[in-house]
Amino acid sequence: MRLLVVLTCVLTGCLAEKPHPCSSPPLLSGALTMSTQNEKLWAYATYLYDALGQRTRLSEMGTYENKTFTFDILLLFKEGTMYEINEHDRTCKKRPLKADFQPLEVPKNASLLAQVVLGSSSGPGQGLLVNSWMGDLPNNAGKFVTTVTEFGCIPVSTVYHTDQFGWAVISFFNNIIGISDPSLLSPPDFCPSAEMEVDIEEPANFLSLFNN
Repeated sequence: MRLLVVLTCVLTGCLAEKPHPCSSPPLLSGALTMSTQNEKLWAYATYLYDALGQRTRLSEMGTYENKTFTFDILLLFKEGTMYEINEHDRTCKKRPLKADFQPLEVPKNASLLAQVVLGSSSGPGQGLLVNSWMGDLPNNAGKFVTTVTEFGCIPVSTVYHTDQFGWAVISFFNNIIGISDPSLLSPPDFCPSAEMEVDIEEPANFLSLFNN
């Protein structure tokens, strides 16, 4: 009987453990949407994320100030280089990238807002347990709220504020751990010969990648 009581206490303690900040898997692929409060920008993109090599690729389409756009970019943070790729025309623009790599993670100084179930907790498979966190953007640029799954730390959504767009919402979906074709995180064979366009300003933040 005493053993049963101890076991019950241990299990209860495990289930009631407070969530902790976490890092997403180092290799991820999937899709995302972005929209802004002022309704100037809406975008859909597929993404490849490699935290080990500090590489990201975004293939996107959307509207900015009622004008449609498509964009395919490869960000190589260790090399400090961004490639704008046009597979159809087999052309490539090479630009400097001085921004720091931002991993998909909940920073250690973030504060837990809530743990909730997306969907329903009425039956198995009807809901998803997630944690929402709040923190400060780098360089005192504002606040953010990010939501990740309790198990796996898979990104679900991020909300943050910018002076240019107001509140912006990024929603992640169809996430897969791993990258099926790692070659997509290397410049295509027609890119290495591209000359660096040093007179073009590099993107200042993630949002600016969607309105070049």
